[in-house]
Amino acid sequence: MTSLREAGVSRGDLVGLVISPARGVAAAPGGWCGADICAVARADEQLRPRWAVWSGQTAAALVASGVRLATCWDITAAHRLLFGGFRADPGFAWARLHGLAADTVPAGPPDLFGLDEGDTSEPVTAAGHLRPEWADGGWAEGPARMARWAELARTAAALQRDALAALAGRPSPLGSRAVATACCESAAELLCAELSADGLPVHRAAAERVLAAIIGPRPRSEAEAAAVRAARDERVLRHAPPGVTADLRSPVQLRSLLGRIGVEVPDTRAWRLRQLSGAHPLIAALLEWRKAERIATTYGYAWLDSHLGADGRLRGAWTGSDGAAGRMTASAGLHNMPAALRRAVIAEPGHVFVRADLGQIEPRVLAAVSGDQALAAAARADDLYAPVAGQLGLDRPTAKVAVIAAMYGQTTGHGAQALRRLTAAYPVAMAYLDAADRAGRAGRDLRTYGGRLIVLAPSGGESRSASRAAAYGRYARNAMIQGAAAELFKMWAVTVRARCASLGARIVLCLHDELLLHVPSEHAGTASRLVGDCLREAAARWAPGCGVRFIADTTVVAKWSDAKAAADAGPP
Repeated sequence: MTSLREAGVSRGDLVGLVISPARGVAAAPGGWCGADICAVARADEQLRPRWAVWSGQTAAALVASGVRLATCWDITAAHRLLFGGFRADPGFAWARLHGLAADTVPAGPPDLFGLDEGDTSEPVTAAGHLRPEWADGGWAEGPARMARWAELARTAAALQRDALAALAGRPSPLGSRAVATACCESAAELLCAELSADGLPVHRAAAERVLAAIIGPRPRSEAEAAAVRAARDERVLRHAPPGVTADLRSPVQLRSLLGRIGVEVPDTRAWRLRQLSGAHPLIAALLEWRKAERIATTYGYAWLDSHLGADGRLRGAWTGSDGAAGRMTASAGLHNMPAALRRAVIAEPGHVFVRADLGQIEPRVLAAVSGDQALAAAARADDLYAPVAGQLGLDRPTAKVAVIAAMYGQTTGHGAQALRRLTAAYPVAMAYLDAADRAGRAGRDLRTYGGRLIVLAPSGGESRSASRAAAYGRYARNAMIQGAAAELFKMWAVTVRARCASLGARIVLCLHDELLLHVPSEHAGTASRLVGDCLREAAARWAPGCGVRFIADTTVVAKWSDAKAAADAGPP
């Protein structure tokens, strides 16, 4: 890609990049760059530009060809940050950047009798929209079109960068953070492409042993599957009065069954039944049945066959943002895998897992984003809740409940007195949460610490009742913390991705506040230390000078299930 160098591209410059399976690569500036995907890798190593791509599909195509970019600017990720929501296709993102109404975005190519005025060889209509036929793949019809599409990606990325930088006026600390967040969100999309391709190491035989112990052996026929299911139901129904039966999968019949044993409940939610588990043997059996039933229906043999490859890797599709709080998400059940199945997540020969879990991340984030110096001082302790409890004059469990309740909007009930003490001890942090609550109730949009838009304004003339407004208030105060925590987590994750790559270590799972790395055994100690170093580096970049100490519990294990036992054991 000498044309990029000739075009004056240097480190960090935006370069539009598009890839067509049939026609290869185009970049801008520099125009048509030929069909050699490996040239992208060479340019990335030699020039280190910031590649402007329309979506994570470009990263996925590169990863499939063995190319892993260091950085990029993902237009989809930046759009979700800037405008909120999940929709971020090129036509929609382009329209929002140019101030065009969302309902005027062309829905698709014109039909046989439709009219499309202007030169259709140009990607932008007279009204300023991207032509749907271009956005739907027409950009790949030839080298000139590909080069033009790459140039439009570069233009869109530059507009997004400028819009983020201008948040809250110029110059703006929020704008500076938002640009940094967009770069991080884009790198997270690169990580997502790699997670989707690499998969999670899962030992098939071990997984089948776990399943057999919980739901029985793999059925050989539909009749055998039905018999196993009936036997699982019988372990609950044996505790019912003689002659009484019910479909345990029907909430109505289940409530009736509970009534027959003298237990009246408004619903059959698990938390409610757990409170009554000692009232009758049927309830305890029912709770165990639900665990087994969930695994049988969602994580059973069919799930294993669908998602576990012949290479022993469990794969799902990853995205860097759920569109609301901005958390990373994955399909194939990777984010909700039952704890029992962690016994089958086993490192490959010659490798171990380095597992790192952020500790008390939400209250520490609250201290950082609110600027509450008293809470920041408490966050410098290994256990934040201990100094908070001392400050409030409460036991640690009550203090913990009070802090969590404040972030989730539970401001009445048993913890109300503790919350009043919390407000007196940490007024800046509580004022930050209360301001978010008021904005949510009033329907005013907010931005997280890193600049992600939280859409709270009513849409389509919606009117909100007092209870619904209160729910939006609770959502807003929590989203401000959850969103900021997601931003810090991803900054940590992409820093780990960059710093540990030379060790042959790869992130194989991002689970809420937890990272799981698959590491060559000889580099386990180095990778473990780097994970902690990366957290300190990420925190210093994310919230410099905040005075908050962020901590991670890091363990080296052969099986994922061993991580909790190692963490509970603590240092020798």
